[in-house]
Amino acid sequence: MNIRIGFGYDMHRLKEGRPLWIGGVQLDYPLGLDGHSDADVLIHAVCDALLGAANLRDIGFHFPDTSPDCKDADSKHLLAVTISLLHAHGFVVGNIDATVCAEQPRLNPHIPSMQAQLAELMRVTPDAVSIKATTSEKMGFVGREEGITAYAVALISKR
Repeated sequence: MNIRIGFGYDMHRLKEGRPLWIGGVQLDYPLGLDGHSDADVLIHAVCDALLGAANLRDIGFHFPDTSPDCKDADSKHLLAVTISLLHAHGFVVGNIDATVCAEQPRLNPHIPSMQAQLAELMRVTPDAVSIKATTSEKMGFVGREEGITAYAVALISKR
């Protein structure tokens, strides 16, 4: 069996006047993430992990921030396209393990919704999508509540 792993990372700064999307779920919070698309750090990290595992470059290659087509793009669509690319190259998703680092808002209550959303988009069961939340203990730009980061590891295999 041909299995591969990939690693993804993303970060965006928090900004007033933007909705906060994490894991395909809109959270009720006064700040959102700044980016060319909807800036969903979790989905972006997952896309990078999947694309990296398949050796298909990275999210910026497929969805450049210089493209008007990607302006305000829904990251759920980016993940769906990423899954289609994987399938076209003969890969299927085994599982995802991801961590989101944010001081606020508290993410734990939203993790089941995020898991369900990502599982549906990746065509896997929710138990194949592990999402964890942590803080940076008030250190760095995340600790100062200037931004949010996400890390993801993906396991894929050839069909």
